[in-house]
Amino acid sequence: MKVVISDKNGKSYQAELPPERISSLLGMKIGDEVEGAFVGAAGYKLKITGGSDNSGFPMREDVSGPRRMSILISSGTGFRPTEKGERARKTVHGNQLDAEIAQLNTIVIQEGPQKLEELFKPKEGEKKEKKEKKKEEKKPKKKK
Repeated sequence: MKVVISDKNGKSYQAELPPERISSLLGMKIGDEVEGAFVGAAGYKLKITGGSDNSGFPMREDVSGPRRMSILISSGTGFRPTEKGERARKTVHGNQLDAEIAQLNTIVIQEGPQKLEELFKPKEGEKKEKKEKKKEEKKPKKKK
């Protein structure tokens, strides 16, 4: 599970959560507060704001339970109307965390002793690999 932590300045940081730590979050709902220690941000307090499941369906706060539902919605998470009064039946995930959640969005409520920039600094090898991949993709193919 990926955890996205957003701070008050608008920056976000991503952390990968190992499978053995996911069990402590199961059953929590959108709006619940958790300790930041479970993602390596000791001293921080985080609030769950949403997420998406492994099929890409967004979590919706007003759908209770850890299940997927097809609901008729006119606005909000999971639907952008193009006309006034437009409604559509969309599939969304409930507000409770379960094993199907692939991404969890959180915001910082209480800051810890260290800055998030220091805690989630990208490793030097990761930066170089990403730059090399982009260079390879940009190289034009030779015509014969």
